[in-house]
Amino acid sequence: MKDSRAKSALPIGVRRALRKLGADISIARRRRGITAQLMAERAFMSRNTVRAVESGDSGVSIASYATVLFVLGMTDRLADLADPSADPLGRELAEEQLPKRVRPRESRQDGDHGK
Repeated sequence: MKDSRAKSALPIGVRRALRKLGADISIARRRRGITAQLMAERAFMSRNTVRAVESGDSGVSIASYATVLFVLGMTDRLADLADPSADPLGRELAEEQLPKRVRPRESRQDGDHGK
């Protein structure tokens, strides 16, 4: 597989996270007693793709990672990857945008309905 410019520009932290994800998937598969061949069959992919997933290859589609997680019964973890409730930086940024104080709305006159 040819290395793309985007692949080679991946930050080292991303590469490490993908390698860890692949290794964790490999461990989960082996703990369940599923062979790489059986995983490939259940996930409708080649053994080479399973091998690439388990090595954390960034050229593998997220759909392949998701399918393997589904076969392992771990799809719920995928659904929580970018959960806003687990995003402390996002919450902090949102709090910075809150107004310092809230003023009550002015009451409308009987004949004034937002015109």
